[in-house]
Amino acid sequence: MNILLIEDNMSIIKGLLYCFLKNGLNLKYKTSIKEAREYLINNKEIDLIILDITLPDGDGFILYEKVIKNLQIPTIFLTAKDEENDIVRGLEIGGEDYITKPFSTKELLARVNKVLLRINKKSIIKVRDLIFDLDKVVLYKNDRKVELTALELKLVNLLFNNLGKVVSRSIILDKIWEWTGNYVDDHTITVYFKRIREKIGTDIIETVKGIGYRIDEK
Repeated sequence: MNILLIEDNMSIIKGLLYCFLKNGLNLKYKTSIKEAREYLINNKEIDLIILDITLPDGDGFILYEKVIKNLQIPTIFLTAKDEENDIVRGLEIGGEDYITKPFSTKELLARVNKVLLRINKKSIIKVRDLIFDLDKVVLYKNDRKVELTALELKLVNLLFNNLGKVVSRSIILDKIWEWTGNYVDDHTITVYFKRIREKIGTDIIETVKGIGYRIDEK
């Protein structure tokens, strides 16, 4: 797996180069938006990007939206900012995950591995006693089909397709509008997920307060 780190702090760069090499991951790095843009134009075999949003020559969010998103390269945002608006923005524009500084290299590595697993995931996902078939859009518990409404299945499918990644409430609202043509509010979303949890009977859907929902691969 080829990973590109876009970061200007050499202490962080050196620590991650050592950690990733030790774990069998090929890590390259660039220290500015200009260098990263040029590298991305000439190198197409990149599986994952770790992107600092505060770089010496500009905003990492803008680099993501103007260049990386079009290349469809999964990206983890690395930032000193822990403001909720920055976190939500990163997720809403398409980021796989975010991590705030200071951070542990073990935590970042765990998140990287989750994304890499998701990139290579199969059509059948197993989490605890549940199995979700991505192709058939069917959920099983202990080999028995869980009966969900069409909308509930679409919501479960959305979370399983973003396994380990927070799906924001605004994205869920947009999706429900797209699927049904109906406007719903935050309270309605809460009710939907309450019903899904009751039908599933296994506590795999995590509420990320103020942001959205997530299913972790545990």
